Amino acid sequence: MAGAAIITGASSGIGRALAIELARSGRALGLTARRIDRLEDLRREIGGIVPIELRTLDVRDTAAVGQVIPELAAALGDVDLIVANAGIAGGRAVGTGHFATDRDIIETNVLGAMATIDAAAALFRTAGRGHIVGISSVAGFRGLPGSAAYCASKAALSIYLESARVELHGLGILVTTISPGFIDTPINEDLKTRPFVIKPEVGARKIAALIASGTASSTVPKFPWGLYGVLMRFIPDALWTRLATLSPGTGQH
Repeated sequence: MAGAAIITGASSGIGRALAIELARSGRALGLTARRIDRLEDLRREIGGIVPIELRTLDVRDTAAVGQVIPELAAALGDVDLIVANAGIAGGRAVGTGHFATDRDIIETNVLGAMATIDAAAALFRTAGRGHIVGISSVAGFRGLPGSAAYCASKAALSIYLESARVELHGLGILVTTISPGFIDTPINEDLKTRPFVIKPEVGARKIAALIASGTASSTVPKFPWGLYGVLMRFIPDALWTRLATLSPGTGQH
C-alpha cells in the first residue's frame, strides 16, 4: 500500500489537482502553500477520504522548508513521496527594471525546490526508501524571450534533479523530473496562446501515472512535448533566435 505524500505549492494549479488525484488513490497528504485558507478549502473539497495535514510555507524560506518537511512526515507517519511543486512565473525582458521579480523566481523555483528536495532526500536516506518528484517545465529546455529567469530556473531544477537521481541511485530512493507543457493553471492563464493546453485534472492523472511507474523523466503530456523538447535542443542558435521571437512566452505549467 502506498504511503503518504507531501506536496509543496498545493493551493492551486498542478499541486492542487495532484493532491486531489493522490487522495483518490488513498494516499494521506501533507500539503503546504503560502496561503493556508486555500489549503483549508482544498481539504474541505477532498473531504475525509484520507488524513490531511496542512502547513503554511513559503519555500523561499529555505530554513523553514528544512523544518516543515520532517514535521509533516512525523505527523503523517509513513511518507514515501515528496513533490517539489511550488513555483512562480512572471519574468520580464532582461534590463527592463524587473530584476526583483527575476530574483523571486529563482529563490522560489530553484532555491525553494532544492531545499525541498534536500529535505526529502535526508528523510528518505534515513528511511531507506522514498520517491522525490520535481515539477520542472519544458521551458527549461531552451531560453525564451521575456522568460529568462523562468527558463533558467527550470533548467537549473532539471539538472539538480538529474544529479540527485544519480547520487541517490542504489539507496532505494527514486527521483523523477516532470516537465509539463501548457496546463491550464493561473501561472499561464494570461498568455495570448497556449498550444496543446490540457486541464489540470488531466495533467494530474498523467503525472500520477508517471509517479506510479517510477519514470525517471518525462514531459506531460509525452506527446507532443517530448518530441518538441528534443527538437528544441538541436535547433541551431540562429534559427532558434528567429523562432523564439514567435514564442507565446513564459509559464508553461
